Formats: sequence, structure tokens, C-alpha cells
Amino acid sequence: MKQDWRTAVVRGVIYLLLGLGAAITLTPAVWLVAATTKRPDDLFHYMFFAPRLSLSNFRDLFHTVPFHRYMINSIFVASTTAIVQLFLSSLAGFALAKYEFRGKRPLMVTMLATMMIPGQVVMAPLYELLYRLHFVDTYQGLIIPGAVSVFGIFLFRQSILQIPDELLHAARIDGCSEFRIYWNIIMPVSKPMIGAFCLVSFMGSWNSFLWPQIMLHHSERFTLPIALNQLVGIYQQQYGMLMAGTLLSVLPVVVLFVLLQREFVAGLTAGAVKG
Repeated sequence: MKQDWRTAVVRGVIYLLLGLGAAITLTPAVWLVAATTKRPDDLFHYMFFAPRLSLSNFRDLFHTVPFHRYMINSIFVASTTAIVQLFLSSLAGFALAKYEFRGKRPLMVTMLATMMIPGQVVMAPLYELLYRLHFVDTYQGLIIPGAVSVFGIFLFRQSILQIPDELLHAARIDGCSEFRIYWNIIMPVSKPMIGAFCLVSFMGSWNSFLWPQIMLHHSERFTLPIALNQLVGIYQQQYGMLMAGTLLSVLPVVVLFVLLQREFVAGLTAGAVKG
């Protein structure tokens, strides 16, 4: 009986701490939603929702900047980047996991070592290269530099290592080409990893600010992070519109995470048992 009482107390304390942590974590999100429904003069007078609710911040946002255009730009760039990264990372991961060739291990070590190089170090030479290719102020200039993901290659390699070699040998005996093995066997088995990597890749491109800020010059090609930065004035801050834009920019990522959360967890743990 005493042991059951202690277990109940410990469990209650744990639930209390978890609830407190969840409340602290969700408070900024609740404040963000509440701020979008406040008038400018009510923004800092009430902690959360004000007595007078208004959607004027959303109306002013779409009247001030072409926010829908920026949303479309971000969706296009993030989706294309995620698809290209998925294709190239899965192909490279397949090759590194299931093929033997000279220099395989040094290549893998070199690739992983590049992850320790800050992205800011290569921005200047990368910009010079893209300038010579006439990719400055284009969507290609945003997508091509992120086409190869060493992190994605490593994740897919670890996941594909768990697929039995006998399965691939049987497919070759049945006459499958290497690309058909990749497309009909590797990719379906790697669905959890595909969901996890697509989510990570999409979010990384969606939230990218510095590189689009450097590459894009014309406003019609701006992505959402740059658009939100345009709402930050020098002498006056439009906090209501900024909160409305932030909420609208967060919603697609939240929806995508809710849809792929099971694949996200399964994918990130898929390569944890064999290396």
C-alpha cells in the first residue's frame, strides 16, 4: 500500500511538471494568436485576448504587402527543395549503403566533415559562382545550393543499411534494374524516413532568411521570412500585422508536422540500430 502511495505521488509530480512545462511552452503561441485579434491600442494592455476582437490585422496585412504572393513563393521554393533533396539524398544513401567501391569510406568521412563547416563561410564564394551562372535573383539560386544534403544522405544510408541484401539479390535475379530496385524496393521500405526528411527539409527551406535575403532583389520573388522582415519599420513597428503574418507563416509548417509526426518519429529512429 505504501509503495502504491509513493508511486501515485511520484506520478502526480511528474504530470504536474509536464503540465507546467507544456503551459510555459504554449504561452508564446497563445499570445501570438491573441495578438492577431487585438486592435493596436489593445495590444499591450491585455495579457491574452482583449474584450474587443478584431481581424483588422489580417486585412491590413494583405492590403499593405502582397502576402499571398510571398506565401506561394515560399511554398514553391520549400517544396521544390524538399523534393530535389529527397531524390538526391536517397540515391546517394542507397549507393553508400549497398554498393562497394574504392574510396567509399574516405568519401563518407569527408562528407560528414563538411557538416562542421558553417554555412556563412561558403556564402561569398557561392554567391560569386551563382552570379557568374546568372542565378542571382532567381528561384534557382535558392534551390540549387540546397539540392544536396549531407544530413539527408547520412539518414538514408543508415536507414537503407537495415534492408537485407538478400532482398536486393532476389530482385536482381528476377531481372530488376538498379533503378527499379531503388524505386520499387528501397523507396517504399523507407517511407518513414521519407516523411521525416521531407519535413526537416521543408522546414529548413521555409525558415531560411539570410540566403534569400542575399540572393533576391525584386520583391515579387521574396519569400515569407523576407516579407515579415519588411514589416519591421525603423521608427514605427506594426506589431499587429507582424503577428498576423507570423501566424500565417507558421500554420503550414504546423499542419505538415501534424500530418507527418508519426513518420517523423519513426524516420529519425530508423537508423539507430545499425551503422
